[in-house]
Amino acid sequence: MVTRFPPEPNGYLHIGHAKSICLNFGIAEDYNGVCNFRFDDTNPSKENIDYVNSIINDVQWLGYAKDGNILHASDYFDQLYKFAVELIKNGKAYVDSLSPDEIREYRGTLTEPGRNSPYRNRSIEENFDLFTRMKNGEFPENTHVLRAKIDMSSGNINMRDPVLYRIKHESHPVAGDKWCIYPLYDFAHSLSDAIEGVTHSLCTMEFEDHRPLYDWCVENVSAPSRPEQTEFSRLSLEYTVLSKRWLTKLVEDELVTGWDDPRMPTLSGLRNRGYTAASILDFCERVGITKNFNAVEMSVLENCIREDLDYSAPRVMAVLDPLPVTIENYPEDEVEWLSAQNHPKRPELGNRKVPFSKRIFVERSDFMEDPPRKFFRLAPGAEVRLRYAYLVTCTEVIRDQDGNVVELRCRYDPESRGGFAPDGRKVRGTIHWVSQGNAVESEVNLYDRLFAVPNPAGSKDTDFADLINPASLKVVNAMIEPQIESATSGTRYQFERSGYFVLASQNGNNGKPVFHRTVTLRDSWAKRN
Repeated sequence: MVTRFPPEPNGYLHIGHAKSICLNFGIAEDYNGVCNFRFDDTNPSKENIDYVNSIINDVQWLGYAKDGNILHASDYFDQLYKFAVELIKNGKAYVDSLSPDEIREYRGTLTEPGRNSPYRNRSIEENFDLFTRMKNGEFPENTHVLRAKIDMSSGNINMRDPVLYRIKHESHPVAGDKWCIYPLYDFAHSLSDAIEGVTHSLCTMEFEDHRPLYDWCVENVSAPSRPEQTEFSRLSLEYTVLSKRWLTKLVEDELVTGWDDPRMPTLSGLRNRGYTAASILDFCERVGITKNFNAVEMSVLENCIREDLDYSAPRVMAVLDPLPVTIENYPEDEVEWLSAQNHPKRPELGNRKVPFSKRIFVERSDFMEDPPRKFFRLAPGAEVRLRYAYLVTCTEVIRDQDGNVVELRCRYDPESRGGFAPDGRKVRGTIHWVSQGNAVESEVNLYDRLFAVPNPAGSKDTDFADLINPASLKVVNAMIEPQIESATSGTRYQFERSGYFVLASQNGNNGKPVFHRTVTLRDSWAKRN
């Protein structure tokens, strides 16, 4: 069993590529075979070393190709050229001198057959001479191409004398300046597979119509093996796009900050957002492999990272929208260190110490001056539990001159340490908090789904800018308990009652730690829809 993963280095890998990576490398592992990691580097116009490095990093991040054995289609340029000459000498390929526009015109349509090129009947000698001169750099671009001689009336438009080679006077990142003619994908891909002894060429469904050409290329040259192409459905994920063309447009139109923007479905974007390799592998396992198109709900991906981080991420308290609270009857200069669980489901992670003082922050949403009947958080005269700390009762609301609430005054029960009333009275509400004097001010990026509609790719006549979710990024200044001060970039936490977050940088542009929200605790979109 020999499979291959052949990315083209013209963009970053996305979650759809992860499905292909897991399939090709996974099947090879299951059958004690080999998966070749091979760059399809046949078009130097679109290739970029940044793309190459990001692709290698992504594949290895998922746990594959760590031996560093990386192949390139350009490794076989000499052999591919010999195969092209073989087709010419067998009368199965010819040099065409039509312009690109004329080739498209002669090709016909899905309902009309194509027409033979006036150059289709050139002699073998003339074709070989012209192809040799193409290779030697005697002609400018777009003057000649090498085409397979198959059938211009074929019902499969891919079989209407497809172009096999074109002229490009560009240096190649791997091959250097040796070549000025480069093979097209269908020709290079099929024969690279054959050269490598690939047994199973696993492709997405859009290549199903290309399979006859894949087989034709292999069958009509002296290829050392005969691979078998099998197609599977490509991944479609709601509230995003998984096309390099559309992802490139998002980047070029500056609708995102780059390929690794945490809102992007690229593997680097997901990693930057805090997704783990394990969660991506779990997602690929769950969606499975079929031939039928199906749009996967974003919640499937989000649940994978929730389940992973629910087990692995330690807990801290963070207040994302701080409202100051003064506890009137607490000693002015005292700081009390209370015990808090690092993880409720993993006692082996132990406890941490959380500072408590006279002045704390709570979430602004945890207070209502005129609450509904089942509001069990802070309100005038209401008693709540401060998690890990004490029971407190709101006694006064402080407003500014515009009437906005700027501070709360509370009293605490000194006998309720740990949040339990000594007289056994029941307190239904529990809220989180941080000590003002010990809190670490941080910049927190609250990421959400990039698009506001489930199928942005289906709205082709609409500018993507009109479909962007206006709440896809909200930046807040949060107050977080001092536990995070010793953390390194990439450390993931559950902010209690808020969601899962990753430390992107300990020192951001303004000197504050920067966190990215990976995912909320629950699927808030399910409630909206």
